[in-house]
Amino acid sequence: MKNQLLRIVALLLCSLAGSAQAYPLDAFAETGINRLEAYQRAESIMLERGTLQPGATLPSSEIQLGLRDTGFSLPAPDAELTAQIREMLGSDVRDYGVSVLDISDPTKPRLAEVNGERAQNPGSVGKLMVALGWFQALADLYPDDIDARKRVLHDSMITAGDFILRDSHKVPVWKPGDPKVVWRPIEIGDTANLWTWLDWMCSASSNAAGSQMIAELLLFREFGAAYPPSPEAAAKFFAETPKAELTKRLAKAIQAPVTQNGLDLGKLRQGSFFTAEGKRRIPGTSSIATSSELLRYLTLMEQGRLVDPFSSLEIKKLIYLTDGRIRYAASPALDDSAVYFKSGSLYSCKPEPGYECGKYMGNKWNFLNSATIVETHDPRQPLHYIVVVLSNVLKKNSAEEHMTLATNIHRLMEKLHPPAVSTSALAP
Repeated sequence: MKNQLLRIVALLLCSLAGSAQAYPLDAFAETGINRLEAYQRAESIMLERGTLQPGATLPSSEIQLGLRDTGFSLPAPDAELTAQIREMLGSDVRDYGVSVLDISDPTKPRLAEVNGERAQNPGSVGKLMVALGWFQALADLYPDDIDARKRVLHDSMITAGDFILRDSHKVPVWKPGDPKVVWRPIEIGDTANLWTWLDWMCSASSNAAGSQMIAELLLFREFGAAYPPSPEAAAKFFAETPKAELTKRLAKAIQAPVTQNGLDLGKLRQGSFFTAEGKRRIPGTSSIATSSELLRYLTLMEQGRLVDPFSSLEIKKLIYLTDGRIRYAASPALDDSAVYFKSGSLYSCKPEPGYECGKYMGNKWNFLNSATIVETHDPRQPLHYIVVVLSNVLKKNSAEEHMTLATNIHRLMEKLHPPAVSTSALAP
């Protein structure tokens, strides 16, 4: 067994560079997400080798909605906090949209907004809207039956079809008895349960999984309690439904829930599939996000108001990082904190004399989006805050810029909430 664990860890060490996995590691039995069982077996070794951060080990029971039943409402922007965030952005401030909500003391929240209405394509952060669409659909069909929703998520087996084409993002594939976790792109014919597909979409940020989940959402809306349909019935639905009608259903499935949950579709919208084949088969609309509206999404989630408390908590679990941390979340300052994170990148390069383009360093556009909740569970200095960063800073490594910003914001939060002084320390 020890040798098997070491083999698992060795593979993880080789594959963590582009990964950012989520969901609590103790949740395999409930969800059927197989990689959780593999990672939990290797947890102690991963901690020892530094491939798993201490803040990534919370059990499911400790993932809670921090603003539920508080009567919380967003405050007006705080001028002083906003000025401090603006100063961190320096001369690139015009190329950022940043929203920060400090709820370490929910009775005294502080909000910073720097270009909070500045809009750009959300990239993979748009997968949060697909998750919302799924949990809204489950609640619409089973409004008073949480167990039925869980059965759909656990028992529905989904097989990859051509909606996944073409995507190079890798996902963790493992089943009990396998000697190692294999990281590879999803292939046509791959089969896993619905919860695993959500994990692949939200955690590994697979575009293939995102597109398959949109297609499955259309099928779920069509077949209801008879979902999942047979492969023949699914193929017939997509083949015989007019393309214009499919486009309408796409908008209803992934955009109507945004409005239904009190969010502004003009400021937060996933308009299309994530793969070329999905877009070809079912045309969509444009996608957009602002930092202020993404912060509202995360705030509603913390309140238990994204659909309902069950749905809000499940979405939060789906973005709880339990593996390698990247971009904003890679800041060492966050190692001991629980981090809930969704990120998305879109960059493009054009010829420019004397400039060599690279990953996250586009000179045509260089979008990087980070939606993050940080919880520090140190009783001496508990912290809880939400940060959304949308940037388009050309020719700079945006992943490094976000990581630096994460460190600076965390240090600011520590300064705003100094450690409590124990009474014993004051004794003569």
